[in-house]
Amino acid sequence: MEPKAIILVTADWDALKSYAKKICQTAATQLNVEYKELNEDWDFLTNYGEKDEFGGVEIPQAFIETADGKYIHVMTKVPLNDKGTPDLQKGVQLFINKSKEG
Repeated sequence: MEPKAIILVTADWDALKSYAKKICQTAATQLNVEYKELNEDWDFLTNYGEKDEFGGVEIPQAFIETADGKYIHVMTKVPLNDKGTPDLQKGVQLFINKSKEG
């Protein structure tokens, strides 16, 4: 897969927005791709995002946009470490690993 951009769907009211944004921007820099942020784009999430058992979607969610126009879901919510605090490196690694998949 050839990544073109990292897309974060979040909202102004999202308490973890700053962490998700930092993860996505760092991953975009490391992968040398564009970073895009969508604010409360429920249509995008409904079409490409991870859904709960009731068919609803949560914020934040992050994706890799590929060079051929596909959207690959990478992350819902911010990963936490053993202490229950945001693990930014783990989040970045999710993008690195996903970008290496065929």
